[in-house]
Amino acid sequence: MTKRQEFRILKTYSEFEIREYAPCVIAEVKTSSKYSDAASSAFGSLFSYISKGNKTEAKIAMTAPVITAQRFDNLNEDEWFVSFVMPAGSSLADMPLPINSSVVLRELGAEICVAASFRGKATTALSAKKIAELRAAAEKENVTLSDETRVARFDPPFKPGFMQYNEIVIPTI
Repeated sequence: MTKRQEFRILKTYSEFEIREYAPCVIAEVKTSSKYSDAASSAFGSLFSYISKGNKTEAKIAMTAPVITAQRFDNLNEDEWFVSFVMPAGSSLADMPLPINSSVVLRELGAEICVAASFRGKATTALSAKKIAELRAAAEKENVTLSDETRVARFDPPFKPGFMQYNEIVIPTI
């Protein structure tokens, strides 16, 4: 089974959880495309990185989710960061250097985020609706959020849409 990004639940509300995500390393590609195309346009570069490393290193285990992030809350803007989370316990020093210059490795510290899950294909419309619902629910509970928004997809695109599991994750301030 595919390993998932590590976190612990700090508090549960009726509509979302507050989580503390463990420090991690991500491989990330910045893409200029519409939300609906961002993940597929960056996926090949990221998959190539974990499959081939730098040609001398072993393959890197696939993790879930594939994260499509935006540094502000507007799904219609055309700048996205698509990332894979490297296996738990990885450090930048452990990771092979990417061959493809579009793949950037970043180390993230522990962070507190709100998260809400949903089923269905993470289309622009459905994702925007779920983001708005999560932001409204957090505001109702006086939880202050950053402008960054992440859509985390856990299933391959060929899985039937109604069966796909996704999460909206937004860092707190």
